[in-house]
Amino acid sequence: MANKIYDHWKNSKYYSVKHKNYFSIYEELFSGYVGKKVTFVEIGVLSGGSLFMWKNFLGDKARIIGIELNPVAKKWEKHGFEIFIGDQGSGIFWKNFFEKVGKVDIVLDDGSHTYKDQIVTVKECVPFINNGGKMVTEDTHSSYQKKFGYPDKYNFTNFSK
Repeated sequence: MANKIYDHWKNSKYYSVKHKNYFSIYEELFSGYVGKKVTFVEIGVLSGGSLFMWKNFLGDKARIIGIELNPVAKKWEKHGFEIFIGDQGSGIFWKNFFEKVGKVDIVLDDGSHTYKDQIVTVKECVPFINNGGKMVTEDTHSSYQKKFGYPDKYNFTNFSK
């Protein structure tokens, strides 16, 4: 089966770390948005490769917004992307973000990977996702890794349940 997102990622001249098994899931989740006027937000975009992957996959009508903690990511604005610098674990950041951006269609969290930030992100973003939109949180397995705060009964998986 051809996977267009994987091809866009593989052929990008900019770096992006993605688990290979995510591409078929992306294809299933996001194919319905191709060629449409959508607002796509990705958290965690430092090296820029994923921004180009999404733009190439979704098409020219897509508004691609990146959120990153490191201000170096602002360099991607010269390529037509909107970049917001801030902490995804901050409710104040999200309040300011949505005041500027308005409602969105898709939020893809590939940011800090801490369950605390993932929970804040879901709680702050879902009210601002258009009907028919999607909230996707990657790397939820990090809830079970010591470097991301495990063990703790308050992890992303338990929150989701």
